[in-house]
Amino acid sequence: MPVTRLFLILASLLTASAMAQAQGVPEEVTPEMAAEKGCYSCHEGIEDFTSGVMMETIQAMGPDFGDPGGCVVCHGGNPQGLTAEEAHSGTVADLADAGGPHTFYPDPGAVWIADKSCGQCHDGYAERLIKSLMNTEAGKLQGNLWSWGVLDTRRSVYGNYDLTDDDGYEPTVGTDAYKEYILAYAEAHPDQLPPSMEQVPEVDVAAISEHPNMAGITYSRQQCQRCHVGVSGREKRGDYRGAGCSSCHVPYSTEGFYEGNDPTIARDLPGKLLVHQMQGSRKSVVTHGDVSYTGIPTESCVSCHNRGKRIGTSYQGIMEFPYGTPYDEKGGKQPALHTKGYLFIKDDLHHQIESRPENPQGGMLCQDCHTTVDMHGDGNLPGTTLAQVEIECEDCHGTVSRFPWELPLGYGEEFQGELADTARGLADDITAEQYFAEVYEPQDGYLLTARGNPFGNVVKSGDKVIMHSASGLDFEVPVLKQIATDGSWKSPNAQVAMMNVGQHMESMECYACHADWAPQCYGCHITVDYSEGKTDVDWIANANARGDDGLTADYPLGTNGLTSAGKVSESRSYLRWEEPILGINGEGRVSPLMPGCQVITTVIDEDGNTVVHNETWMTPDAGGTKGLDHAAVQPHTAGREARSCESCHNNPKALGYGISGGRFLKGYDKGFTVDLETALGVLIPQQTTLQSQPIPSLDHDLSRIVTEDGQQLVTVGSHWDLTGPLPQDMRERMERTGLCMGCHQNMTNEEIWNAVNSPEFVNNVQHQQRMDDAIKALAEKEGN
Repeated sequence: MPVTRLFLILASLLTASAMAQAQGVPEEVTPEMAAEKGCYSCHEGIEDFTSGVMMETIQAMGPDFGDPGGCVVCHGGNPQGLTAEEAHSGTVADLADAGGPHTFYPDPGAVWIADKSCGQCHDGYAERLIKSLMNTEAGKLQGNLWSWGVLDTRRSVYGNYDLTDDDGYEPTVGTDAYKEYILAYAEAHPDQLPPSMEQVPEVDVAAISEHPNMAGITYSRQQCQRCHVGVSGREKRGDYRGAGCSSCHVPYSTEGFYEGNDPTIARDLPGKLLVHQMQGSRKSVVTHGDVSYTGIPTESCVSCHNRGKRIGTSYQGIMEFPYGTPYDEKGGKQPALHTKGYLFIKDDLHHQIESRPENPQGGMLCQDCHTTVDMHGDGNLPGTTLAQVEIECEDCHGTVSRFPWELPLGYGEEFQGELADTARGLADDITAEQYFAEVYEPQDGYLLTARGNPFGNVVKSGDKVIMHSASGLDFEVPVLKQIATDGSWKSPNAQVAMMNVGQHMESMECYACHADWAPQCYGCHITVDYSEGKTDVDWIANANARGDDGLTADYPLGTNGLTSAGKVSESRSYLRWEEPILGINGEGRVSPLMPGCQVITTVIDEDGNTVVHNETWMTPDAGGTKGLDHAAVQPHTAGREARSCESCHNNPKALGYGISGGRFLKGYDKGFTVDLETALGVLIPQQTTLQSQPIPSLDHDLSRIVTEDGQQLVTVGSHWDLTGPLPQDMRERMERTGLCMGCHQNMTNEEIWNAVNSPEFVNNVQHQQRMDDAIKALAEKEGN
């Protein structure tokens, strides 16, 4: 163990020891006390980690190893130790011989030792989690390095670690149907389920002058890779969490303070768990003060999912904004959350809590939709989100013509291919690993995911679909075919969009219309400065510097661990949230897009030379485009009322042509100076300063991804061949900009206009009625 790391751990133990004595912990633990109480000699009052059979089993095992409370079953260590140092560094030989923990594990959930702690009961979970996207972040790395021009392949080459999938593509969990599906999926998409991946390399700083785009690796290692379960995460408000299994299953508050009853845990030092209890499914009850809850709060997920596609914060309804308003009562700005200020836009309808519990229509947790495979993995090495996530909206809601159980497997991720017309049906049982969670009665059967695994919490009950939330709430799921059969549409718009225009359902993601908004951070201006020995935290270095306790170099509080050469600073051009651009996602369906890694880079080498200034990099798609990525996204901002027809068909931005058709923000490539000038634009003073630096390669607005004649301007997605702007023929078929002139060009012809217009014709409803009359009249005329 590195000396610095050991010193920090011992320092924290000494601080905790002094604090514990002030709170009534005995100054000296005697052998008799240790024999009677074990770990409770010091930790008396700490909360039971869980309840029911799991806690009973832990406590039953404890006395065999000299610990009545069973702490050593998960934490290891020596319960007969008379000092913290002895107890936290000792070994229980019998426990080690039995395959249990053999050293002290401050965080038993740390994924690198979880097979010896959590894995005693939850066999295989640690191995699957190590290979999952939650740990490798392979998709993030591939997308970022693609935009920097470092990678020219869609294959996921790099991850946070050197990993190999030795047992082939067949998943280690799931139904036979699921395993068959994934084997075919891997054969069709080998780049997205690679057999191995390499740890993203370190940067050769001496070579940066020759290859400045390699600074993208520094950017990834320092700024992007902290949100994986192999490390403990950043010590910032809202980012506190445990490692590995504890990342999700142990509650950490936004402020990061301990509020439990263990007298040895500091209460004034942020970075601690909220209480020593496990959060999981409906059967794991966490009680803190007067509050009891079940399930994993959304905020636990958002400790990581607040950057990149920002789906966690978007689900909560908030988006980062730089202003920090409104002010508090002292005139101060918002406290930084995930290092940012936020504006409330509108939360996802599945998250909304204002109507519960009297009429629960929202308040769902992330785990209510996302399955154990989505979160823990299936034993493969997925390279992208689409490769790991097994669910589609239609799995629960169906379509207007088919109930969910009538759909074939693969519906929603057809990749523009044909599916077998075989109903997926229902399951009468769940998979072995799902029995660890709350088990619900199947009633008429469990619904299946698009890949053939049962939803353990979604069942058919007569003509209804019931979703059992881990929170304890139960929801009746709106089923589209039932709505169509009953004619219970909430508006004619919904019936037209989903039933009358059948192609919408067949070619679009549900959230192409139902996503209310998406965070759009245009322009990622990055400076990577290697001069004067500048350094910053390197999350890959941290991740790969682990002790025998499974904890990485960033674990000790007060330090973020190891650093590497270079210092990154970043900002943006502008922010938007409304009416995202539409494009084609990796599955071949119309989807919202959002700005991805739109990197505009300045790199300063170790000698202080600026080797590139406001440079964009080229990517290989569409014959070569600027690496100002727009990525397909499920924004997690669903609304009951979909976006309007006009917001797509009469909106140049939605079509990919840019805000207002790209008329604005055309001066990036020139920059500008603001000072006294003549009417011809000649600067008058001799001493002037450039107000805005030029970006020479950027001659269009960042929201413009394609021209009207079909030239793709920027990269759209990096993982899948099907991703891109809306195709030319689709844009031409759907575009209805300028439609008003179809009628209003006749306003100058009084004879025509007076025949269809009247002083009473003033509002929108009357306008629509008049157009309806005109279409019917034309149909009657054509019919004759």
